[in-house]
Amino acid sequence: MQTDRADIVVRTATRGDAAALYELNRDFNGVDATTADRVAAALEATAGEIVFVAETNGQVVGFVCAQIATSFCYARRYAEISEVYVAPRARRRGIARAMIAHAERYCAQRYAIGSFSLKTGSCNRAAQALYRKIGYRRAREIVMRKRLSDAHGDTDSAE
Repeated sequence: MQTDRADIVVRTATRGDAAALYELNRDFNGVDATTADRVAAALEATAGEIVFVAETNGQVVGFVCAQIATSFCYARRYAEISEVYVAPRARRRGIARAMIAHAERYCAQRYAIGSFSLKTGSCNRAAQALYRKIGYRRAREIVMRKRLSDAHGDTDSAE
């Protein structure tokens, strides 16, 4: 998908994007929560997550992750945008907006998605302002989380 800016291309991520996504995710989360090989394997899996990337001048500068969900409780599938990140050097150019719009269109067409939700940090005012501008509204739900230890004593690092 070409945006209104000729230098921004948004597309579905491929295995070839694994190293760039690994680096962006490390910058985003501040920890080495995964490896480039795990990222590559996740991109090939069909477990309900679709990753979109934005490129400028041939370089991947951002990503959006969309989770597709189905429940017997609802007539249509729904989606959650679980991650949005744009490298600091590429911000304020409409890249996040373009990636989200692309994810919405792609998922609506391919999966008959009825609605999207997303999560963002309660202190991330810039992201909240962007999401309001593109039509998202604060929901009544409260997100609660419980950390579970795995067999090795590690906890889930997602916050």
